[in-house]
Amino acid sequence: MTDPNAIQPSALDQLPDRDPEETAEWQASLDAVAREAGPHRAAYLMRRTLERAEAGGIALPKLLETDYVNTIPTSAEPALPGDPEMEARITAWNRWNAAAMVTRGAKHGVGGHIATFASAAWLYETGFNHFFKGKEGDGSGDQLYIQGHASPGIYARAFLDGRLNEHHLDNFRQEAGGNGLPSYPHPRRLPWLWEFPTVSMGLGPLSAIYQARFNRYLTNRGIKDVSASHVWAFLGDGEMDEPESTAALALAAREELDNLTFVINCNLQRLDGPVRANFKIVQELEAQFRGAGWNVVKTLWGTAWDELFALDTTGALVRRLRQVPDAQIQTYQTRDAAYIRQDFFGADPALVEMAKLLSDDKILECFHLSRGGHEARKVYAAYKAAVEHKGAPTVVLAQTVKGHTLGEGFASKNANHQMKKLSVDEFKAMRDLLGLPIKDSDFVDGVVPYGHPGADSPEVRYLQERRAALGGPAPARRTHALAPLPAPGEKAFASFDKGSGSQNVATTMAFVRLIKDLVRDKETGRRWVPIVPDEARTFGMESLFPSLGIYSPKGQTYEPVDRDQLMYYKEAKNGQILNEGITEAGSMADFIAASTAYATHGEAMIPFYIFYSMFGWQRTADQMWQLGDQLGRGFLVGATAGRTTLTGEGLQHADGHSPVIAATNPAALTYDPAFAYEVAVIVREGLRRMYGEAKPGEDQNVFYYLTVYNEPLPQPAKPQGLGIDEGIVKGLYRFNTAESAGVTAPANAPRIQLLGSGTAIHWALEAQRLLAEEWGVAADVWSATSWSELRRDAMEADAGLLRGEERVPYVRQALQGAEGPVLAVSDYMRQVPDQIAQWVEQDYSSLGADGFGLSDTREAARRHFGVDAQSIVVAALAQLAKRGEVKATAVKEAREKYGL
Repeated sequence: MTDPNAIQPSALDQLPDRDPEETAEWQASLDAVAREAGPHRAAYLMRRTLERAEAGGIALPKLLETDYVNTIPTSAEPALPGDPEMEARITAWNRWNAAAMVTRGAKHGVGGHIATFASAAWLYETGFNHFFKGKEGDGSGDQLYIQGHASPGIYARAFLDGRLNEHHLDNFRQEAGGNGLPSYPHPRRLPWLWEFPTVSMGLGPLSAIYQARFNRYLTNRGIKDVSASHVWAFLGDGEMDEPESTAALALAAREELDNLTFVINCNLQRLDGPVRANFKIVQELEAQFRGAGWNVVKTLWGTAWDELFALDTTGALVRRLRQVPDAQIQTYQTRDAAYIRQDFFGADPALVEMAKLLSDDKILECFHLSRGGHEARKVYAAYKAAVEHKGAPTVVLAQTVKGHTLGEGFASKNANHQMKKLSVDEFKAMRDLLGLPIKDSDFVDGVVPYGHPGADSPEVRYLQERRAALGGPAPARRTHALAPLPAPGEKAFASFDKGSGSQNVATTMAFVRLIKDLVRDKETGRRWVPIVPDEARTFGMESLFPSLGIYSPKGQTYEPVDRDQLMYYKEAKNGQILNEGITEAGSMADFIAASTAYATHGEAMIPFYIFYSMFGWQRTADQMWQLGDQLGRGFLVGATAGRTTLTGEGLQHADGHSPVIAATNPAALTYDPAFAYEVAVIVREGLRRMYGEAKPGEDQNVFYYLTVYNEPLPQPAKPQGLGIDEGIVKGLYRFNTAESAGVTAPANAPRIQLLGSGTAIHWALEAQRLLAEEWGVAADVWSATSWSELRRDAMEADAGLLRGEERVPYVRQALQGAEGPVLAVSDYMRQVPDQIAQWVEQDYSSLGADGFGLSDTREAARRHFGVDAQSIVVAALAQLAKRGEVKATAVKEAREKYGL
């Protein structure tokens, strides 16, 4: 953490100099060193002095960048435990099988990546052999965020330890037939192995930070002590360009998450070429992480460089390494010794003399092969320093060569990310380099063989013994046999059945009131995780502050300005609310960690994340997809929903399409409730489905998306009758008829069915009155709580027909026998209600708020989009006129009457 007492440079001139003579002596000494020994020596002494000051706890600005050398010198490296030769053989088998798997799959055209794991093999193997705790020991084990493109190497290791067989490997990226392996870490596709989806760049690092933070949250709240768990995130240096990758670095440092380690594989290449062609990505990342308060460990050079550094008595080598841009280091990887002598060493007379002492073989060994990330001893030293560091998270910057050991055709080539296979000759050269006992005759018909030393071989026994000592296989995901959570008392839900009487209540407020009651439940209340991105007061949640507390690992070290008020701002170490500040991405990362705690930690938690609906799916839909992949459970709540409901806010705040985006996510159950009692029924059903007794064949690994509104409106009593709750859950029920609504229409009047969702049902109810009183039309009003669930049910019925199963979709069943055409309306674009159009037998039309939002009153906005009650009346008359049930002139009369 940055020392708050550190004197910043801008403040130095503000302090009186208590001893100008002593200050002048220090300055004169520095001038003398620069004059006599040169500016490089002076800079060296200053850096060493600042490092000593930092180590001694003297409050000074920290260095943001250090020399382009290893943080841990060879002389300070701890001894590598275990059997290094055995680990090298294991790594060789894994390198081979990873490359073989992708190459064999290339004949099917399914793709794959070889070069990433080739560069990172030792970064993973050292962790698997010595650091990564499994889930069969005490606690929850470690959480591993594997770099997506390295997945072949993880599969290769699972093959070596017996968790996968050749059939699995041959079905890499071929899942449709069963027993296939997904391309990347996808828990939904391979739930016994993968815990965390990471291949969507930037989401891995963001999620890892919030997972480490959520681990602390669980411990501090007394839910489960997971203080022994460590979060490891393996990332690419190119991936760090994504804004999400670095979005939460300050949070990790601020909360002192020393249970977190980033390992960035700095092979200096992204997908198309160098990460920083004209610059140095390692130095950039070091400054970025150190500036954010992280502990930084650089592991750049292998032991072959020790001789060169020992010869560097003038510092010329270190200076030259700082000067050379990354793209040129990549070029050295592919050029001969003569080129390196001229271009690298020839830049400084002192380096020219050094080069005379080096053989060509030594130069090529250093510049072609020797990187810190390729040596177990170097990586072990870095990891040990990381897990032992206290008070801040650690990032390990490990330099590697992309395509290492794959041959000259791969190493450091710009195109190696897209290179999917090796030739037989390249495999034979790789075999010889790795020293594997694979015979030429094993290549049958040009097909590269998989390699395995045998289930009872020393390599496999060693691997399994190391994993047993660390708590079992890794990576691994465990689905715990958790007892269903007891259902909360019915009172909390039934309190909405009677309606709000004369009081107007927004459905946002109804949801918050329901949560207030549910968090008081003795059995499950403490398992709720309220998440909000600095808008709690907008949603009326401030009353939860003093009762639940806002989570802070520091507690509350100040007296809040509103301490004398009833709803004061209360932070607590065991606080239940996660108030994340203005970060929807961070809030979603919170939600993902909480929603999967049932698997990660064997603790069922019930997160609800409430947000401006416009800033949910539109902004963080990629994380919602990640949530579905990770099999998360919980409630997403899009508050201040709808295109016209958030009065005055305008284009960027007006949500008219989040249900469309949500409908694209197979794990999302999307609801647009109109009334408070509907909210209660949906939440109750969600708790049962996700956390209670599942029905046969029911997938519990879903999450709910509810849109709720900030417009205070009358909340009616729940209608009496059978099937209301079922209709709410399935997505549609008849709220009233023209007769039950008490509106007056002539006998044998034309009839129409009005379907409304969310706040739009209130316009439909007003249109029902106008149609009866002013146009002699009877309208029945239906509440469409979920257009997307109606569609999903209908699609499942269609799929059943292809299997010979006949079932009528629920939407058709519900509307069966309903007289007249159907007119659907919502506060969203027409595409939302149109999801069900093809399954409605009656004539169907819709209204919606298509286009950009605008700033105005609710009434004006609804008139603008043509969704207000009068617009519904005109649309209804137009439908009936087409059928010859009202005069065509009635449509024109209505438009003129209402000024449309």
